[in-house]
Amino acid sequence: MPLQETQQETLKETVENIVDRCQALFDDLDFTVVKEWKAANPGGKAIGFLPIYVPREIIHAAGMLPVGILGGGDQLEVIHGDAYYQSYICRIPRSTIELGLTGRLDSLDGMLFPSICDVIRNLSGMWQLLFKDKYVKYFDVPQTYRDDIAGTFYIHELQTLREDLAELAGREITDDDLRRSIAVYNENRATIEELYRLRAGLPWQAPTSELYLLLRAGMVLPVEEHTQLLRDYMVATSVEERPRRDNCRVVVNGVFCEQPPLGLIKSLEMAGCYVVDDDFLLVTRWLLDDVPTDGDPLDNLSKAFLHHSAATSAKYEPDKANKGRFLIDQVRNSGAEGVIFAAPSFCDPALLDRPMLQDALSRDDIPYTAFKYAENTGQLQAIREQAGTFADSIKLWSA
Repeated sequence: MPLQETQQETLKETVENIVDRCQALFDDLDFTVVKEWKAANPGGKAIGFLPIYVPREIIHAAGMLPVGILGGGDQLEVIHGDAYYQSYICRIPRSTIELGLTGRLDSLDGMLFPSICDVIRNLSGMWQLLFKDKYVKYFDVPQTYRDDIAGTFYIHELQTLREDLAELAGREITDDDLRRSIAVYNENRATIEELYRLRAGLPWQAPTSELYLLLRAGMVLPVEEHTQLLRDYMVATSVEERPRRDNCRVVVNGVFCEQPPLGLIKSLEMAGCYVVDDDFLLVTRWLLDDVPTDGDPLDNLSKAFLHHSAATSAKYEPDKANKGRFLIDQVRNSGAEGVIFAAPSFCDPALLDRPMLQDALSRDDIPYTAFKYAENTGQLQAIREQAGTFADSIKLWSA
């Protein structure tokens, strides 16, 4: 076999190995890799966080491991959790309670619950009642964007979190610690954006079902290791020839907190859709620009949140005239031909935003379709048929 072909086979194995590793991390509801990290770092703490956004830089600066808790997916049977919550809300609080009560989150030393909706607020209180020996914080974020009001409030919240984690760690978190962590996460976000550009340009080379697994791996791996994993994947997949199909290019919007089953993403791909942009795992792409590493690190994190963050259903937009502009820019910049709205069932923030976003798309003549799902949805065939019909209609009727 020629040397070049041998190298390609080796890199293909590397792609398969990377994806298999990410799949194993995705499937492991016992968070074994977190336990292994703590064993390798005696005295190290692991702090869980719920979607959508928390400043992981502060957790990292404390020498702790940030761990994304995204519910139990379609692998977990919810028994205990159903006793704590009514049926007409999203599933993520019930499956998160299930993870906690069955001991799967025992490796965590604390949990952060960002102020994303009333359900997550309630879940933070429930966690305080159930796990009294753990650190629990409801992490509030501003709902206005003036530096003299929202900035002052948010910096206070950041400083409170900094002091809490310093006490938990048993050491001070210095400004230099924060600056180093900010630089590390800047690098991670830049690498993720590079991966997203690769996927938008060559979606058959970096399918979204693989990209999603790569992002999920970043919820449990140390950030430095995750960045290297992404780079290894991009190098390997760039030389592997993969079949190109006549698929429709779409943006997926509305994913919010409760993540879609991996089978749903694969169903969209099988239905003839290349997903070229999305709002999966917003914590990884919430900040749109590098956070400065000079000056006051908390002020820099505050200004990044207030002025350089994604405009999604997870964020209040005071200027109604611009509603939907961020989504339209996603469509234009990625070369998408349409939008698929995929919102979790009973997710009021995402579902209340949808009509306004649909109106904005209609004004710009961008086609869309919409459905709802749950993290354990069993309706993948119906979703696949709907997405396939949408893709076919774009191919048939689009100019």
